[in-house]
Amino acid sequence: MSRPNIVIVGGGFGGLAAAKALRNTPAQIILVDRTNHHLFQPLLYQVATSVLSASQIGSPIRGILRNQQNTTVILGEVTGVDKDQKRLFANDADRREVPVPYDYLILATGATHSYFGHNEFEKYAPGLKSLADAVAVRNKILQAFEQAEAEEDPSRHRDLLTFVLVGAGPTGVELSAAIAELVHSTLKSEFRRIDPASARIVLVDMAPRVLGTFSEGLSKAAKERLEKLGVEVRLGHSVDQIDADGIVVAGERIASNTVIWTAGVAPSPAGKWLKVETDRAGRVRVQNDLSVPGHPEIFVVGDTASLDQNGKPLPGVAQVAIQQGRYAGKLIHSRVIGGHAPGPFSYFDKGNMAVVGKGFAVLQSGKLHVSGIVAWLAWAAVHLQYLASSSLRLSVFLQWVWTMLTSQRGSRLIVNHHGSELEQTVPVTAIRAAVSSK
Repeated sequence: MSRPNIVIVGGGFGGLAAAKALRNTPAQIILVDRTNHHLFQPLLYQVATSVLSASQIGSPIRGILRNQQNTTVILGEVTGVDKDQKRLFANDADRREVPVPYDYLILATGATHSYFGHNEFEKYAPGLKSLADAVAVRNKILQAFEQAEAEEDPSRHRDLLTFVLVGAGPTGVELSAAIAELVHSTLKSEFRRIDPASARIVLVDMAPRVLGTFSEGLSKAAKERLEKLGVEVRLGHSVDQIDADGIVVAGERIASNTVIWTAGVAPSPAGKWLKVETDRAGRVRVQNDLSVPGHPEIFVVGDTASLDQNGKPLPGVAQVAIQQGRYAGKLIHSRVIGGHAPGPFSYFDKGNMAVVGKGFAVLQSGKLHVSGIVAWLAWAAVHLQYLASSSLRLSVFLQWVWTMLTSQRGSRLIVNHHGSELEQTVPVTAIRAAVSSK
């Protein structure tokens, strides 16, 4: 008998966990992703604030799965699923709508930014979901200081050095604290015409407190820590407008050249591909074995899936995606070999963490609520553990130690991704001028 085809869409936490769980399955596994790398999203903010380089939190998927002989990795973007014919469609570099047949399908397609119906904000307030996003945000932050240093009019410095972050969840809190440390430590001695420490960092959210999923005590501790770092925390007001000149909150305009969106997320279009029931956010409603109702061969995991446990929907965090991906892989493996299937999926909550600057974090796990250096050490250990390879763990650990001791950052390069076109213009013009002068 021919081996079944198992197709996994997405090389994030859920997809990679599923692929690893299927390493000994007698099947042909195909993992499709539109990038060639697995991304450790929880540390994206450190790339955006120059603590780490992009290569320290991203690993080639092929490299991670290089010893898994039953798995093929395809670089492509999935555009749809035909449930009846059991095939999906993907675009690659030179072909469109290529059909990929499957016997089992795992959708682990993650999430993207949600602007809550105000998609016009996206142009002026980039989000932080990919390596490209992180590098773009890093460019934007560093360019603000370069522009201020070159600006002749001192009255313009305030606007150039005002950074507004919309959304006081973990990403907004971690990013605002990291920017505050960047301006007060690393950059403070490197500019001559401006004082980087005079930068204004504003964190905005319509919620009544920061880190809303944490306890009130930890939320208060995080807010106090942010304010100690110099971050202005404005809560209880929604954003009215974002444009090229800044942001309007509760009728007040905050002039800023750098606005970063750290608020909501929206799932991938998997629900539309499958034409099945979704929740209000657009996540696919799955059964307690993570399969799609009426289609036991299709599984949806991670941020794309909606599943309640103990009367509450599971959060969109990495641990949920990892555990669901691993479960889906084990379930499919049991079906392929005719073994005993695992029981219904049950999420084991290992707790929530958020770091608020150097040496301070908040940790909540059941009745255990901790803040400060102890929580930060636990945060560092957990994040190092879940990096994709031992080489990355060592590299990130050494960079963190170096940054702690010296305040020096890993990568403060402003990278122009269209530079090849721009760089060619100058040399060609210069060569022509030199030739003509002779």
